[in-house]
Amino acid sequence: MNHQLNRNCRATAIPAGEIVELPAGSDVFITQTLGGNITVRTDRGLFQIAREDADAISGYVPGETSAGGAPSEFSEQAVWDALKTCFDPEIPVNIVDLGLIYDLAIEKTGPDLHRVEVKMTLTAQGCGMGPVIAEDARQKIAALPSVEECKVHIVWDPIWTPQMISEAGRKQLGLT
Repeated sequence: MNHQLNRNCRATAIPAGEIVELPAGSDVFITQTLGGNITVRTDRGLFQIAREDADAISGYVPGETSAGGAPSEFSEQAVWDALKTCFDPEIPVNIVDLGLIYDLAIEKTGPDLHRVEVKMTLTAQGCGMGPVIAEDARQKIAALPSVEECKVHIVWDPIWTPQMISEAGRKQLGLT
């Protein structure tokens, strides 16, 4: 759907990962809204607009998120659920089902406090969006109850291959 920016808007260039400012009046075509961020195509290429700046897109009404609200208590499943709300802006499958999460470690640091560390990879080395996707994952995990600290590390071993996509991800991509 075609829209216009009603104000200057900060965005992340895809796949370079560089922060740019899209000028007011720019025509944008929304290609993906999964995970809360908005991927748009312009005459300058693809960009990701953060959910906080969605109001810059004239006529865009954010849809309901599938997260169903924040969990009331911490659990490993809550961490996995948070990770499933993170998306590569070019691929309409969450990072868990894409097979990008290699390790999840949870350490209890106090009576009701936890440290979470995640090792993840990307579909391609050199993708500038890696830090953006990792930070999205970190923020969503850090927002969970009783998470005291969260780190998301990008790793390259083993190298990601399409065989790492889950069955659910394959169905979403029409690969089965």
